[in-house]
Amino acid sequence: DFMDGKPKVNNFKTTASVPAATPVSTKMSKELVARGFKFVGPTIVYAFMQATGMVNDHLVTCHCHETCSKLK
Repeated sequence: DFMDGKPKVNNFKTTASVPAATPVSTKMSKELVARGFKFVGPTIVYAFMQATGMVNDHLVTCHCHETCSKLK
């Protein structure tokens, strides 16, 4: 519901530009807390989103960026 069924592909050039949390991770965090989950702050949720492929935060210079961008 939060990603409209498609992964978000970011085009970051430096690790400093990769956020620790986003408005979507904050919204998802609040929803999970409302449903009784614990230890689900926006940063933890964003890390989950990265780990599960909901967002592609590979740097554009990474050999995985293009491959992961094609996964849908």
